[in-house]
Amino acid sequence: MTTVAQAQVGQLSDEDVAQLDAWWRADNYLTIGQIYLQDNPLLRRPLEPGDIKPRLLGHWGTSPGLSFVYAHVSRLIRMTGQQAIYLAGPGHGGPALVAAGYLEGTYSEVYPAVSQDEAGLLRLFRQFSSPGGIPSHVSVTTPGSIHEGGELGYVLVHAFGSVMDNPDLLTIAVVGDGEAETGPLEGSWKGISFLNPTRDGAVLPILHLNGAKIAGPTVLARKDPAEVRSLLEGHGYEVLEVEGDDLPGMHHRFAATLAEAWGRIRAIQRSAREGTWDGTRPRWPLIVMRTPKGWTGPDEVDGIRVTGTWRSHQVPLSGVKDNPEHLALLERWLRSYRPEELFDESGAPSELVRALNPAGDLRMSANPHANGGLLTKDLDIPDFRGYAVEVATPGVGRAESTRRLGELLRDLYAANPDSFRLFCPDETNSNRLGAVFEVSDRAFAERVLPGDVAISRDGRVMEVLSEHNCHGWLEGYTLTGRHGMFATYEAFAMVSASQTVQHGKWLQEAKRLAWRAKVPSLNVLLTSTAWRNDHNGFSHQGPGLIQVVLTQRGDIARVYLPPDANCLLSVADHCLRSRSYINLIVIDKQPQLQWLTMDEAVEHCARGAGIWDWAGTDDGSADPDIVLACAGDVVTMEAVAAARLLRERLPQLRVRVVNVVDLMTLVRPKDHPHGMSETRFKELFTDTVDVVFAFHGYPGAIHQLVHGRPDADRFRVRGFIEEGTTTTPFDMTVRNRVSRYHLVMDAINNAKRLPRGAADLKVWCEAKLAEHETYVVEHLEDMPDVRDWTLGDWAERG
Repeated sequence: MTTVAQAQVGQLSDEDVAQLDAWWRADNYLTIGQIYLQDNPLLRRPLEPGDIKPRLLGHWGTSPGLSFVYAHVSRLIRMTGQQAIYLAGPGHGGPALVAAGYLEGTYSEVYPAVSQDEAGLLRLFRQFSSPGGIPSHVSVTTPGSIHEGGELGYVLVHAFGSVMDNPDLLTIAVVGDGEAETGPLEGSWKGISFLNPTRDGAVLPILHLNGAKIAGPTVLARKDPAEVRSLLEGHGYEVLEVEGDDLPGMHHRFAATLAEAWGRIRAIQRSAREGTWDGTRPRWPLIVMRTPKGWTGPDEVDGIRVTGTWRSHQVPLSGVKDNPEHLALLERWLRSYRPEELFDESGAPSELVRALNPAGDLRMSANPHANGGLLTKDLDIPDFRGYAVEVATPGVGRAESTRRLGELLRDLYAANPDSFRLFCPDETNSNRLGAVFEVSDRAFAERVLPGDVAISRDGRVMEVLSEHNCHGWLEGYTLTGRHGMFATYEAFAMVSASQTVQHGKWLQEAKRLAWRAKVPSLNVLLTSTAWRNDHNGFSHQGPGLIQVVLTQRGDIARVYLPPDANCLLSVADHCLRSRSYINLIVIDKQPQLQWLTMDEAVEHCARGAGIWDWAGTDDGSADPDIVLACAGDVVTMEAVAAARLLRERLPQLRVRVVNVVDLMTLVRPKDHPHGMSETRFKELFTDTVDVVFAFHGYPGAIHQLVHGRPDADRFRVRGFIEEGTTTTPFDMTVRNRVSRYHLVMDAINNAKRLPRGAADLKVWCEAKLAEHETYVVEHLEDMPDVRDWTLGDWAERG
């Protein structure tokens, strides 16, 4: 757009002011109606106690500021054709954003029962924060939202993720001053250090300082404005400030400020895209808007100041149903917006209100970027079989499994230059995924020095030392229709675990909404696992995210524990093609034994679990004496090693080895779509034989998964029990009592029948554990017969 056009956007005519003010008044009226009213939505008669909801729930304080910004951005869009979406950081400003979608007509399009007439208006009010209705925050049910407002701190990370590889999109991100106190938000201002104005869209943060949170002042609102400005300028922003509550003056000032910010964004993008950009990081604009909390609400209630204080945060008038004075005050408040000017005789928004709305998909509540499945295209995925590890004999050769995945991701980057990204907290090389740097640098808009490696403004691999940023960027990226993967050290996935939960809730609720198109799945790869954090020690040893994801609903959660590279490749291919799941993949990066050929791996992963005939001594002619089950790479090696010891020393004992790669197959089919049938479960585990289960994570997870299966008490699970330190790999299994020697002793203790020699074998195992304890302290490494152990040619002899 030209400078003249920018000037036009920034100047308001009397007609502009009338349209802006009418739309804003209408939104405020609808916001209050949603909080308070269950009848008489247009005040056709005086308010009565029966018109008031029995429970008053919702948040008024932040809402008028949110709707004020929304009105002005809508005008900007209508004048310029700018593609824009609106993310509300103050999530409990939900009624304002619901009202915005209703005024734009989108709400009635996706929910026809909430029609644009008096009956629809009443339904809009009654459903808000009510049984069978909608939440009080800006949730998945709100058209135009990709940002779940249930947990504060993530508006900017979602916003930055939404504009990556999305050059025409402007994302408005309103940051509440309460939200600005959270750790994730404090760490997310740096998003501009990773944007490329040639290829990416723009985020316009609007820091809305209204002075208070639920019960007190906010830090940034009480700081000297110069300090706030210095803080934000230090992050690299060009800070624009606007303040006040006078009307129409505030309309004029904000319109000019918004036009200046938009003009600055367009100038940055034009310079980059026309080849005149010098490559230095732009100073992107940011608006600090100061307005009173609860703006336009009751100044005082019962002689106590409300507007401009924390008392307006939720429901300023709480005793309306039983207090005639409060009821009268509510009616005066509602009538102050002059609803007779805002809605026609049928109850529909008036022509004056509708005049502000952009057309069609340019409405922020209807923009397809906020319903990203509508824009999603399938990835061009290279054939994963081409990256296979050759396995002539199980358990002989070693490979770094994630390195093969890195090679696949490298070629995925090359084939999908604007729709796939890897997000990783400074650990891409560490996690053996560094092959991606053969085709893409790390994205970085700050200074690049001569000694830097694989870093440039044109890079598309996202590395920042923040799990919150990486996770949130990926969420914004996938919710707007693109694909990606978040890779991190296993223990530190718990830093962003609540984000995983919140995203899962979003996907769960989206499945209930026919108008929400499915989006690419959230793919999480955990490596540097609990069992192989040899030098980092106990602080880096924790498999908790498995437990977190298992608690998600079955139509969303997927947990995979591939035992080797070929299984990892097969699982990754499946996850990258999937939609609207949380896919958790856990595998270590260190060299590990390889078990299955690619064809075997594909079949094994498709079934989710299977008997490894070559590992056990069970010929299938009768039930085994014991089942050794395993899920996870390190514990799979221990289970196979235990089976070999039993074969060599107790050859008459019938041992079955079952490996599980898809944890959800253990669940009953009625509880999860991946759950195996009762017949299949019996084929693997029988329904009477005891099962010694070596598990990567906390033992309780397996007990949770097999609940309801035949005689579930026969499952004896060994896994991570919070025993760890800086030690050797095998010592980790010993400390957590899941070593091959512990598994052998468990098998002996729980087998249906015991051949001669079982007692001697237990004594031998105890001696080996004692030998290990002495050896590892003296030699600082594991015993050679453990450290260098392979299956050798035993599987072929089987």
